[in-house]
Amino acid sequence: MRFSTAATLSALICLFSLTAQAAKPTSITFESDKTSAEGDEYSVYVVVCSNHKSLKLSAWDKRKKWCLGEGQSEDCERKQIKAAKKACR
Repeated sequence: MRFSTAATLSALICLFSLTAQAAKPTSITFESDKTSAEGDEYSVYVVVCSNHKSLKLSAWDKRKKWCLGEGQSEDCERKQIKAAKKACR
């Protein structure tokens, strides 16, 4: 009896930990090259997350600056994976 209670409890804990984890990027694909109103060139990428949400990233300065949103340059990271993880949160 004591074993089955412990097994049930550990199964519930595992289930909770799986559902509590944040979504993670599963793919990052190139979409297009564009030019801003100011004449700056940037690239648009699509991030697909593990929760099936799709979001866009903008790559500026020859992919040295990665920002959330298409054509946005405010909420940025230096690395693509950091920006993708931030988008999936």
